[in-house]
Amino acid sequence: MSEMPELPLPHATPSLGLRALGNRSFLAGLAITLLIAGVAVLSFFWTPYDVTHLDIANRLRSSSAAHLFGTDHFGRDILSMIMVGSRNSIAVALVAVGIGVGIGVPLGCAAAARRGLVDEAVMRLNDIVFAFPALLSAIMITAVFGPGAINAIIAIGIFNIPVFARVARAGALALWPREYIMAAQVAGKGAARITLEHILPNIANQLLVQGTIQFALGILAEAGLSYVGLGAQPPMPSWGRMLFDAQTRMIVAPHLALYPGLAIVVTVLGLNLLGDGLRDLLDPRLNRER
Repeated sequence: MSEMPELPLPHATPSLGLRALGNRSFLAGLAITLLIAGVAVLSFFWTPYDVTHLDIANRLRSSSAAHLFGTDHFGRDILSMIMVGSRNSIAVALVAVGIGVGIGVPLGCAAAARRGLVDEAVMRLNDIVFAFPALLSAIMITAVFGPGAINAIIAIGIFNIPVFARVARAGALALWPREYIMAAQVAGKGAARITLEHILPNIANQLLVQGTIQFALGILAEAGLSYVGLGAQPPMPSWGRMLFDAQTRMIVAPHLALYPGLAIVVTVLGLNLLGDGLRDLLDPRLNRER
């Protein structure tokens, strides 16, 4: 009597944690992001030097044991300024993303749920906001209220609203025809309750990935606004402002631009890697080997 051939056992789907450990993009991005966040938190309690202390006798010093990243044209320690500048950049980008999520997501979900005139009004409003980049919005806001970090946050936050509105609307529109949504409607649930209980939990992954991307763009936008004098004002250190101060001293002191530039590049790179890794981990259709 012939033996039955053994059937291959199905491969178990690895858990999210195991897939995260195998995703190099996610691990690298997470490590860099945690490092920058740790530096920002540390700057609240300790920096090598006081960033408001001027030491003209030691101005434009290159890297040394006393000043690892050198000093600027006022004799301030560049490492200390980068540490303090990191918390300013992170705070501006974080609050700006929060504004985009807090306003854009409800608008996008409402547009998907109501359709018709509501959908059309939200999308046309998004088009109008998209016509004004963060820099142009900051210029208009500054003309009325003056330059400052708060106005930079408002400008970047306004630009983030239509981004999250479009992501939320697209995700919600794909879910509304699903059978479990129809079952919820038959059960008597209203549009608002369905959105809270069924739509938002299922588009949270998309919003998280988009939030990571917008956070990186917020860092760049804050640096750009500070570079043109519309962001954080002296004596508050800012990476963009440090680059502006360095542009006329590139030949005699290239380190003035090197270190804040590297801080921006590394931070944005880390956030982009983190967003790419999260997209692979949270979207099964894009789950590929790294």
